[in-house]
Amino acid sequence: MKIYADKLAATLRGQLLPAYLVSGDEPLLVQEAADAVRSAARGADYSQRELFHCDAGFSWETLYHEASALSLFANRKIIELRLTGKPSDKGEAITELLARPNPDQLLLVVAGKLDKSQLNAGWVKAIDAVGAVVQAPAVTAAQLPRFIQQRLKQAGVSVNEEAAALLAERVEGNLLAAVQEIEKLKLLANDGHIDAQTLSNVVADSARYNTWEFIDRMLLGDTQAVARSLRGMRAEGVELLPLLWAIGRDLRSLAQAAELTERGMASEAALSKVGVWSSRMAPMKRALQRNRPAQLRMYLHQLAAIDRAAKGIRHSDGWQELLTLTLALAGTAPLTPATIKTELS
Repeated sequence: MKIYADKLAATLRGQLLPAYLVSGDEPLLVQEAADAVRSAARGADYSQRELFHCDAGFSWETLYHEASALSLFANRKIIELRLTGKPSDKGEAITELLARPNPDQLLLVVAGKLDKSQLNAGWVKAIDAVGAVVQAPAVTAAQLPRFIQQRLKQAGVSVNEEAAALLAERVEGNLLAAVQEIEKLKLLANDGHIDAQTLSNVVADSARYNTWEFIDRMLLGDTQAVARSLRGMRAEGVELLPLLWAIGRDLRSLAQAAELTERGMASEAALSKVGVWSSRMAPMKRALQRNRPAQLRMYLHQLAAIDRAAKGIRHSDGWQELLTLTLALAGTAPLTPATIKTELS
C-alpha cells in the first residue's frame, strides 16, 4: 500500500501493518511520519526497539540475528533500519525478513528520497506487499500556505489566507521554522483565530536565504523571490563579493552559451559544452531563452563595476545595483547602455 505522509495518521488508527517504509526529501515530514509509526506501535505493545544505521559497511547478518533472537520477556519489538543510500545487499535481507513474518516484530525502514528505479526495487515491493510505503515529498512554496492552514486547523486554530501567505513568505523554504512558528501561534490564538496583523507582530523572519537557491530563482525569472531574497541576504550580513563570484560564474557560462546558440547550436547542447551540469540545466536554459549575447556581455560589465564598488574602488551602492542587475537577468526591464552604471564615481 502506498500512501502520503499526511494520510498516515488515519491509516494507523485503522490498522497497524507489519512493515513500513518512510521516505522523502523533506526530513521533517519523514521524521514525523516515522514518529507516528513508532507511537502507534508502542500503543500496540511493541515495547522494544532495535535501531540499525545501515551504511555501506553495515553487516546485514546483524539483521538476521536480531530478527531470529528471542526476547527473554517475549516482548514485541520494532526493528528500525535507517538507510543512508541503497541497501548494500540490494535489499535481500529485508526481502527475506518479510518472507518469514513474525507477529511480534514490526519493521520500520526510514530513508531519504528514493527515485523511481529505487521505488521499483524488489525490497520496496516486498514492503508494499505486506505493509505501507509512506512518501513524504517536499512542500513547495505554492503548497506552503495550505500546509500552514491545515496544521493550525489540526490544532483548532483558524487562519485566513492572507495570514497563511504571510507566514509562508516569512519562512520560505524552511519547513521546520514554519512548524516552530505554528506551535508559537497555537499558544497565542486565545479566540481560536489568527489574522495577518497578529501574525506579523509575533512571527520572526526565518527565511533561509541561500546563495544557490537565490541564483536559481534569478535564472528561472522569479522576480519577487529575487528581490525578497536579496534584501534578506543584505539584512543578514551576507558578504557581497562571494555572491558576485557565484553570479559571475553562471553569467559567464550563459554568455558563452548564448554565443554558441547564435551560431545555430541547440541551447541544451551549448550549455553542456560550456560545462553546465544536468542538475542546473533547467534554470540556465530558461535564462538563456530570455537574454541575448549582447545583453549578457553588458551584464558582465555591470557585474564587474559592482565588484569594484564592493572592493571600495568605486563609490556606489553595490547592493542596490546588484538588485537592478539580478532583476534584469530575471526578466524585468533589461539594462541598456543608457541605464548601465560602470563609472568610477
